[in-house]
Amino acid sequence: MATENGRIRKVVIAGGGTAGWVAAYALAHQFRDLLDITLIESKDIGTVGVGESTIPTIRTFHRLLQIDEQEFMSATAATFKLSISFENWKCKGDRYFHPFGTTGLNTWATHFHHFWLDGLRRDMQHELGDFCLETRASREDKFALFDRDTTTQSWSTRWVGMPGAAQRPEVSYAYHFDAALYATYMRGKCEKLGLTRIEGTIKEVRQNPESGYLTSLVLEDGQVIEGDLFLDCTGVRAVLGEQTLQTGFEDWGQWLRCDRAVALQAESVAPPVPYTRAIAHEAGWRWQIPLQHRIGSGLVYCSRFMSDDEAMAKLLEQVNAPSIKAPWQVPFSTGRRRKAWNKNVVCIGLSAGFIEPLESTSIHLTLSSVARLLQLFPVDGISPALVDHYNEISRQEMETVRDFIILHYHLNQRDEPLWREMQEMELPEKLARRIAQFRQRGHAWQGEDELFRLDSWTHCMVGQGVMPEQHHPLTRAMSDQELKDTFDHIRKPLVQAVAQMPSHVDFLNSYCKAPQSVWNFRGPSMVG
Repeated sequence: MATENGRIRKVVIAGGGTAGWVAAYALAHQFRDLLDITLIESKDIGTVGVGESTIPTIRTFHRLLQIDEQEFMSATAATFKLSISFENWKCKGDRYFHPFGTTGLNTWATHFHHFWLDGLRRDMQHELGDFCLETRASREDKFALFDRDTTTQSWSTRWVGMPGAAQRPEVSYAYHFDAALYATYMRGKCEKLGLTRIEGTIKEVRQNPESGYLTSLVLEDGQVIEGDLFLDCTGVRAVLGEQTLQTGFEDWGQWLRCDRAVALQAESVAPPVPYTRAIAHEAGWRWQIPLQHRIGSGLVYCSRFMSDDEAMAKLLEQVNAPSIKAPWQVPFSTGRRRKAWNKNVVCIGLSAGFIEPLESTSIHLTLSSVARLLQLFPVDGISPALVDHYNEISRQEMETVRDFIILHYHLNQRDEPLWREMQEMELPEKLARRIAQFRQRGHAWQGEDELFRLDSWTHCMVGQGVMPEQHHPLTRAMSDQELKDTFDHIRKPLVQAVAQMPSHVDFLNSYCKAPQSVWNFRGPSMVG
């Protein structure tokens, strides 16, 4: 069942920024001359340019688009990211890492954390992170990469001095980068493919009077841009998906109660670490993202428990580094558009919804939406079944991310009013079940299409203070010596690997140091 216009040929992208330019490049790269793509953006509408923290899925997306890692990192002042450091979340003074890599060795019957729990029962006192390469490297601010030569099956010397290929565990990582520079980088890629960019502000959205499908966008200078499919990348304003189609917004404020942030760019006063910092405070939390040339920071808070002035003062005090530009406020509502795809409009990025970036999922949700559009692209027309499928996957993905963020807030032992509210609130049913099963039997799982792995749920629940009352009985079949030997077998190569890694900053300088033009870049200061 095709659209009234039949085959999709003209794609119009409303809005630039990360969402717009990533979507533009992905479509232009994959479809080449099969599509006529136009992107409209206004220089008067800025974006949040403090920095972005990502998760490892971005590397898969970049490989699809044949993006050279060193080129991209140099162009965006990027650093590597192995984990997230959660500080003060369980209680003041507490800290744990949520790493990207695998932890220990699983068996078919049960997972490694059950053996770790049984080790604690037998007085083998190790932290769960001791069995994860990414956690160990994060603790020491180290990083390295290595490649396998497919002809000789030997490892390259990029990780110098590490003997024995069998001893070299794979590193799972993501990036921190400057969001404005990333959009500029993607724009450059698009321009090489001949994509049309129009500078202008949308004045009017025209629709078919019978179907409600969009037919064209009218700019303030009178230009009329016609299209078959429209991508709404206008951020939280959602000019097409909400202001025009009135799709509706499902608010999640009953679970995620922070509703404002203040953002800041500051000078680097220390070498960049290979992890994002998420630091809880009495009314929310603060992010800190290390780039090569500066840091991006911001304070997320609930306006019922902290004023804008208090938040601004707290951020400036805690960053404790010279500001590059004045901080700016970012009000937000947590939730999702009721339909990510409505008629012939697909909302990408913030126009589709917002979940605070506690687990660095903002960029991922954008890339995931674009990848899903590539897979389900309606070349021969838009069918209701295809749209329903896209929307259902989008809903499930955002709800899973939402639940994982709620978990961090709910599982706390702090005594401030906001945190007590989060302890006592009623949880989404699936999340409540998940926590109960882990608390009672140590059972953790990853659904087939879920973003966060079993290791992620385990590290965060343990890190937030949930210690299972029981664990899998099969672990008792191992003698004390067998279990000790198993732990040593896992830990020893990790200790050796990290000991021979260079520091994170040394590796950056040798691998992808940004040029001076990037170091001088200050980016936008507005919020789109």
